[in-house]
Amino acid sequence: MLGCLAHGGLGWIYLALDRAVADRWVVLKGLLDTGDADAMAAAVAEKRFLAEVEHPNIVKIHNFVQHHDAQTSSLVGYIVMEYVGGQSIKDMIKEIRRTEGAAACLPLPRAIAFVLEMLPPIGYLHTLDLLFCDFKPDNVIQTEEQLKLIDLGAVRHVDDEDSAVYGTVGYQAPEIASAGPSMSADLYTIGRTLAVMTFSFDFQREHQATLPSPAEEPLLAEFESYDRLLRRATAHEPSARFTSAEEMKDQLTGVLREVMAAEDGAPRPGPSTEFTPERRSFGIRTEAEPLDLAAVVGMLPVPRMDGSDPAAAFLATLTSTDPKSLVDELEHAPQATVEVRLRAARAHIELGDLATARRGLADLTRDATDLDRTWLIDWHQGLAALTEGKPAEARVLFDRVYSAVPGEAAAKLAIALCAEATGDWPAADHYYRTVWRTDRAYVSAAFGLARALLARGERLEAVDVLSSVPETSSHYVAAQLAAIRARTRVDAAGDLTEEDLVAAGTQLADLEIDAERRAHASGEVLDAAYRWLLAGNGGPAGGQADGQAGGRPMGTVLGCTLTEEDLRTGLEKCYRTLARHADNTRERIALVDTANRIRPRTWV
Repeated sequence: MLGCLAHGGLGWIYLALDRAVADRWVVLKGLLDTGDADAMAAAVAEKRFLAEVEHPNIVKIHNFVQHHDAQTSSLVGYIVMEYVGGQSIKDMIKEIRRTEGAAACLPLPRAIAFVLEMLPPIGYLHTLDLLFCDFKPDNVIQTEEQLKLIDLGAVRHVDDEDSAVYGTVGYQAPEIASAGPSMSADLYTIGRTLAVMTFSFDFQREHQATLPSPAEEPLLAEFESYDRLLRRATAHEPSARFTSAEEMKDQLTGVLREVMAAEDGAPRPGPSTEFTPERRSFGIRTEAEPLDLAAVVGMLPVPRMDGSDPAAAFLATLTSTDPKSLVDELEHAPQATVEVRLRAARAHIELGDLATARRGLADLTRDATDLDRTWLIDWHQGLAALTEGKPAEARVLFDRVYSAVPGEAAAKLAIALCAEATGDWPAADHYYRTVWRTDRAYVSAAFGLARALLARGERLEAVDVLSSVPETSSHYVAAQLAAIRARTRVDAAGDLTEEDLVAAGTQLADLEIDAERRAHASGEVLDAAYRWLLAGNGGPAGGQADGQAGGRPMGTVLGCTLTEEDLRTGLEKCYRTLARHADNTRERIALVDTANRIRPRTWV
């Protein structure tokens, strides 16, 4: 034995050389009191359960030995464990606070990354019907590029009702005293640990079983999804928590992507385990016209099917996209499983048969008492409310989905849609922005964010958002044209500058589109320039014929200088081009008449 390393909950921890196995470094964990029956039983349990556990993130238990104390001659027990050199997360936090202040904590992305690495070993123990029971920063050590769980004295079988229960105040779930340890209680300790790692609060007294509100803790106000994840992980009722380490890991990964995208502005796209991508993008426009909510319902992402559902194979064979045909096919399902009933409810919603859909969802709520993904019912009820034209009611339901799966973009997209439909532009901005900033595959969020910005007078930021739609998107051209239109909005003529008009012309000139669309877009840009000129901009008398304004050359927009004559000539050409592409004679004549009215006065 080479010396004492630490003092744990079950006894002293020593560093030693194992002479029996090539002088390897090991850790000996001794008991506080060899006469303590509970402590001895815990040590024996640790050896029995964990000597066969093999996971790269869990300290290896080599053996359990007993020796006679040299002074008392009493029998002393030791657990022989793998030596893990490194720094515990608790020591990391202490070091940060020594240099940065008493309230300093780990950076949020780093803390989340640590917990993401620890959830798989906890999940691994759960597959063996073992409970860790005492997860906390003290029991996680970083060694080189890896984290390891240590101090496994509290580990027990899930069905063990006799052994003493060990844990730590402030981390331990509130039901432990009455219901005992459980997998849900393990996930609770992970949620509490994550909170302790990322912000300073009195977690062992004032907030022993609660979290500070976002009003009290700025980090929770800044990252709403993180706040909701912590509240689900540490919910008072075990049934309200995450159902597995894997589910918590999936949602925490989504939250991490949001946090990192918010910090550096770089998108962090990633697949969802709960939802498909958008079926179709909605609101591909920037005009603040009311959205057709019933139509949008058929465009939103769809919850992914539970592959363990008994009817999963049958559902995978369905190919009909027509809701009526789908309802007919589902009537012949081998059994009315949860997934079959949800698919039927969605088909009835898309048909507009909301009464039948709601009856089915109510029956499912009553029958599916063991449904883990209870938020699925809220999601479908929200779709029904949207179809009925009740976005405020739908928003409440989608908000519950958001709290259940805080790492998912779909819930935030649906909330943004509801906020827009009720005129709550700040909320629409917030949720559309969160989705778009994180994942550029959700083009609906870009157009929605642009509408929210325009509604609040943020014209140039709306242009930036629309211009950020990637070239790989099928809506790239639509986004570019919308950006040009937003930059030259007629209702913002008083705020327009010559630079805006020139930039819009350059952006349009670089765009590869057909002649008709180019003529239409060019006409909009030149018309905005003409109105800007008539509003008294560009020099005396609405611009000078020689293309000079205040002694300097004027800018050029789509080959036209910012003078009345040039802009009239440019507009005339646009209208005549559109006339050549008109679908009927009446439209063609109207466009020619407009061209004749706008053309500059000449002798010919």
